[in-house]
Amino acid sequence: MVALASFFRCVTAAAVLLVLMVATSEAGNFKAGDWIAAHATFYGDSTGLDDDMGGACGYKNMQAIGFGCNTAALSTPLFDNGKACGGCFEIRCTGSKYCLPGASSVTVTGTNLCPPNYEKNPDKYEGGWCNPPRLHFDMSMPSWLSIGQYEGGIVPVMYRRVPCQRSGGIKFKFSGNEYWLLVYLLNVGGPGDADGMWVKGDKTDWIAMSRNFGAAWQAFSKLGGMGLSFKIRARSSDDTIICNSVVDARWIFGVTYQAPNNFDS
Repeated sequence: MVALASFFRCVTAAAVLLVLMVATSEAGNFKAGDWIAAHATFYGDSTGLDDDMGGACGYKNMQAIGFGCNTAALSTPLFDNGKACGGCFEIRCTGSKYCLPGASSVTVTGTNLCPPNYEKNPDKYEGGWCNPPRLHFDMSMPSWLSIGQYEGGIVPVMYRRVPCQRSGGIKFKFSGNEYWLLVYLLNVGGPGDADGMWVKGDKTDWIAMSRNFGAAWQAFSKLGGMGLSFKIRARSSDDTIICNSVVDARWIFGVTYQAPNNFDS
């Protein structure tokens, strides 16, 4: 009963947040893609908010970020070395007696990697669901239960890339040290994911950042004491956005800063 209560609290909060996002944001230039066949399982607890749900992307506190309960770990081809972190996928259960009757679809954010297990044969339904080249979503329990029945364990699905609906501007969580800036890219709307990022100080030109892992980008430069702007190139579209003057010269490590704009604005 406690687990079910947590599940429904999570679903209710996510639904309220989704309504808010839809009311305040549009998709911009990124459009939904074609439907593609895959499979889906679930992992994690009944809340869907455990920090492990965002491990390979570096996300923490899914509720605070705005992802809520609807997240998924992606198999290797979908994860694409972390490039899919933050991307949104619409998923619907199809062709199984374990599909939840009356369910339509659910939209999840890619937040983690579902690693392969080559000792298991997925074709014999003994595990190894995320072995390449399989397209597979290991969804949070609440998101999976919104389309499938618990007893099924694994179901065939159809999925497509869709625009991410985010509220407010892009967020940048700062970490690192005096000579190394590490930035976690959060709350990216529209395409949701990124394959290029640059930083510009008040006294520098644009500096190309490299992906440290997942949604974390780094620059090996001494940028303290300068106001910073960022440029982001979306992976799933041709869009590039510039977030000017995200922080002034008084910024510090360990703090998350928010730009006034987003791909949706």
